Amino acid sequence: HQHIRYNPLKDEWVLVSPHRTLRPWSGQVETVLSENIPEFDPTNPLCPGVTRASGLVTPNYNSTYVFTNDFPALLEDVPKPPTSDDPLFQTAEARGTCRVMCFHPKSNVYLPTMTDSEVESVIREWINQMGELGKKYTWVQIFENRGAMMGCSNPHPHCQIWSSSYFPNEPKIKDKNQKLYFEKFGKPMLMDYVERELSKQERIVCQNQEWVAVVPYWAVWPFETMILPKRHILRFTDFDANQTKFLANLMKILVAKYDNLFKCSFPYSMGWHGAPTGEFLATDQRHWTFHGIYLPPLLRSATVKKFIVGYELLAQSQRDLSAEKAAAMLRKQPSIHYSVS
Repeated sequence: HQHIRYNPLKDEWVLVSPHRTLRPWSGQVETVLSENIPEFDPTNPLCPGVTRASGLVTPNYNSTYVFTNDFPALLEDVPKPPTSDDPLFQTAEARGTCRVMCFHPKSNVYLPTMTDSEVESVIREWINQMGELGKKYTWVQIFENRGAMMGCSNPHPHCQIWSSSYFPNEPKIKDKNQKLYFEKFGKPMLMDYVERELSKQERIVCQNQEWVAVVPYWAVWPFETMILPKRHILRFTDFDANQTKFLANLMKILVAKYDNLFKCSFPYSMGWHGAPTGEFLATDQRHWTFHGIYLPPLLRSATVKKFIVGYELLAQSQRDLSAEKAAAMLRKQPSIHYSVS
């Protein structure tokens, strides 16, 4: 029956309405794009040797490749905005840099079809980028938009890295709530959460000796997942070799399960959250737990997605499919991608 669930990370509630999964669908149906992607496309600016719109040439790389975004949302050298005493019209300085990171030189591969060592190379480069940019910036956001449904116009396997001088809204509210939990209970919130999920076994999608992927109890998106560590760590830069190796393994399996669910390239936005950097590197951040978030829009099939509109924009989040049902659907999918199995 319908009920509301609490998200302690964001101090929000979500309405769960499982009975609505029976309703007929007559809304928008998406077009499934062809997955016949060439290994190399001479017009794709992320392919080795191709000239980008900026006139710069992408070099002939053979592993990962990182470059400064040609059209960044954040720049490093900009003037400070004027200050205001009006509490209703406030501005503040925003400096930063935006980078693009290619996972692989070939356009027709992705995490579940890459080798373990290739995915480990992606993670090691994330660690390198976090270490470099984190020395200067308060927040380093590594994220990926996968698929045209998520606004990604380029099929080449890649992600983005936006670094900012300010603390963005989403991680800031997580910081506040994790800190309050730590002060009250003396333990990191998400490590307590991992322990409980491992005990209950209701929402686990896949796991190995270092990591676990769950559909969060408070998930908003139908097949939303979190990747959580079994050993407490704060940031990417805390990783050891085992955590790198087993995260690569878990990511390959999780994305394979996503793709296998509807036999399509499963669209999502995903990213990583950990303790803030920059000036926060010298402060106590034990309340933080490093974690990953996958936010996919698909609801019933490869062509039907969830829309966040109406009640969800004006009141609070709502979902039909229960987190437990979503986890069970993903869990039973094969761990090998349907294209190679």
